[in-house]
Amino acid sequence: MVEYEPDSDLRGFEQIPLTEPAGEWRDGIEAYIRRDVLPYAPDAWVDETKTKVGYEISFTEHFYKPRPLRTLDEIRADIRAVEAETEDLLSEIVG
Repeated sequence: MVEYEPDSDLRGFEQIPLTEPAGEWRDGIEAYIRRDVLPYAPDAWVDETKTKVGYEISFTEHFYKPRPLRTLDEIRADIRAVEAETEDLLSEIVG
């Protein structure tokens, strides 16, 4: 049996589609690793104790509804209103 000594500086992860076809290999994970990882990192290996199978759902991508941006005219009007308010406050303080 071969015993590997991992180098934590080289540790990485892959997101493999659940629908990855196994082809001639045991499962889609092995097929993916052999096709897309080993040609570039021939000494790569998979720690099967850390393998997770499941879905990742991006709630932002699916549920976030951005508010429309304000126009430049609306922003300018807000800035002018704040400037006018601060001038009034300054004149009250100074007299």
